[in-house]
Amino acid sequence: MVSVKAPLLLVASAILAIIGFFVAGLILGEASTSIEKSMFAVGVIFNAVLMFLLSRMTKSNASAASSKQTSSSIPNDDDEFDESDEDVSTLYVGNLPYRANEQIVKEHFETFGYVRSVRLMKDKRTGKRKGFGFVEVSAQEADSMIEKLNDSEFQERTIKVRPAKDKVA
Repeated sequence: MVSVKAPLLLVASAILAIIGFFVAGLILGEASTSIEKSMFAVGVIFNAVLMFLLSRMTKSNASAASSKQTSSSIPNDDDEFDESDEDVSTLYVGNLPYRANEQIVKEHFETFGYVRSVRLMKDKRTGKRKGFGFVEVSAQEADSMIEKLNDSEFQERTIKVRPAKDKVA
């Protein structure tokens, strides 16, 4: 979840900048020296830099929070089994189109059985999808889904579906 502090700081900075511009405008109207004008310019630049940094901080917090969540990873009340069930198999899905998102992959796999969650891998630096991911499915349907979906066409690409290997720490 995005911290509430960053947006509040951004709003507070904007309000202070507006008040500062108003007060500086009153002062500048009577300013006759170049020192007062340059002090005003420095204040304007400082406020602009502060607002830029706060907006970047807000965006980075939001992107970090959204990258930790997937749209389909949390089952709802209508799902066939709850989160505590261990009757789940993870499938590796490779050669996915880069334009495919979690929801589209989930919908495609759900035509062949129950899908608990979908995680598509992204490059940490660029945020672009890598073309592979993992789908958690019902363990009873996993073999059937692998058989039906492996080497099948999905959005003009031949996808590879296999049981996922355990992650080595």
